Amino acid sequence: MIEKTIVKKNIREYLIQEYIARELPKACYSKIDLKKTPLGEKVIIHTARPGLVVGRKGANIQKLTETLKNKFKMENPQVEVAEIENPNLDPKSIAEYIVSSFERFGPKRFKSLGYNSLQKIMDAGAQGAEIVITGRGVPSSRSKRWRFSAGHIKKSGNVSENLTKRALVVAELKSGAVGVNVSILTPDIQLPDQITFKEEIIEKPKEKIEEKEVKKKTVKEKPIKKDEKARTKTDE
Repeated sequence: MIEKTIVKKNIREYLIQEYIARELPKACYSKIDLKKTPLGEKVIIHTARPGLVVGRKGANIQKLTETLKNKFKMENPQVEVAEIENPNLDPKSIAEYIVSSFERFGPKRFKSLGYNSLQKIMDAGAQGAEIVITGRGVPSSRSKRWRFSAGHIKKSGNVSENLTKRALVVAELKSGAVGVNVSILTPDIQLPDQITFKEEIIEKPKEKIEEKEVKKKTVKEKPIKKDEKARTKTDE
């Protein structure tokens, strides 16, 4: 019984995410968080363009709340919009940007889009990034798979599976489907094989004050005594 309830909950969350992703494709939609509160259920939409999600006078929010209440049977749904601090480090936002440009202008400029998006990610401070564009819609005679990579990115292990951020978005074009797979290794991740060198500061021994005073002193001539003066005169 417990397994069935967990599966139903996950399927419901997936359907809600798919519906919101279809309704907000051009708003650089990133992810959704579903939380239960004493007042009802809260839906937090993370996006890079909150103005497009909200709409004029909150029209999009009102429409989403009505559909969530009627179609998905949510009790008192509350829709909130959270802005992403740095969209260039969010793989979903980058993939949605590439897909939206494909849908508007076509996939002919896919190389410039790939290199420009990769440069934006690296300028944001990422340790490494990879963008893979595949599908029948890619205009190429040799290969239908193009890979753009920079920096250091893990392909296997714990860092690759749990710490590397990934996103996959598919664009349905007239020439065919094009998939955009983005992987980003953010700057806040500490790699287990990372080595840091510490500079050791060696303090010079302080010279004694007496030695300094001795060096500063000039050698003074000894005063000539009276007996020595008399001897010098007799010698002359």
